[in-house]
Amino acid sequence: MGRKRQPASRPASPASGELRIIGGDWRSRKLRFPDAGGVRPTPARTRETLFNWLSFHLAGRRCLDLFAGSGVLGLEALSRGAGEATFVDHTPVLAQALRENLRLLRCDHANVVCTAVESFLCDSPAQPYDILFMDPPFRQGWLQRLFPLIAENAWVAPGGWIYVEHESELTPPPVPDSWQLHRQKTAGQVTYNLYRVDDLGA
Repeated sequence: MGRKRQPASRPASPASGELRIIGGDWRSRKLRFPDAGGVRPTPARTRETLFNWLSFHLAGRRCLDLFAGSGVLGLEALSRGAGEATFVDHTPVLAQALRENLRLLRCDHANVVCTAVESFLCDSPAQPYDILFMDPPFRQGWLQRLFPLIAENAWVAPGGWIYVEHESELTPPPVPDSWQLHRQKTAGQVTYNLYRVDDLGA
């Protein structure tokens, strides 16, 4: 997701960051994004681990990238065969840069929603997503607020996947009963987790 670690202390400057897609159809493509809101793309090594975990679960899947920032996680998923992706970020310059990068990639199976993530999640989806990526700003209490919204509004289909990044010193809040921790790894100051959503009614 390439998301915010700390609030930015200086004004946004146009197109001052760069990301590189590391796998799939767009492998090695470099894209620019604004230096706005402290965005820092998820590192290549972390992405490689994540998409190795998801390698048999991406083809044709619907993905939701919350706190999208640079959009690196959703873009990587699309490059590797995901069927569609929705990117959500409240920062207008980042949302616009994502739209421009999707046009540059000639991708017509993705959309960008410029709104607050919490507001977005309060509206039930017409159809649940298969994979959700979430890399929220650190040390702002997002996980305990958003986990219930994701579960109660059924944003992820049974059998789907939820990827979450958080600061390594954080003890994450309890997850909904239907979420089972599948994989977890810590790299430096970041812990990343992959949950599987069970069908408790099965």
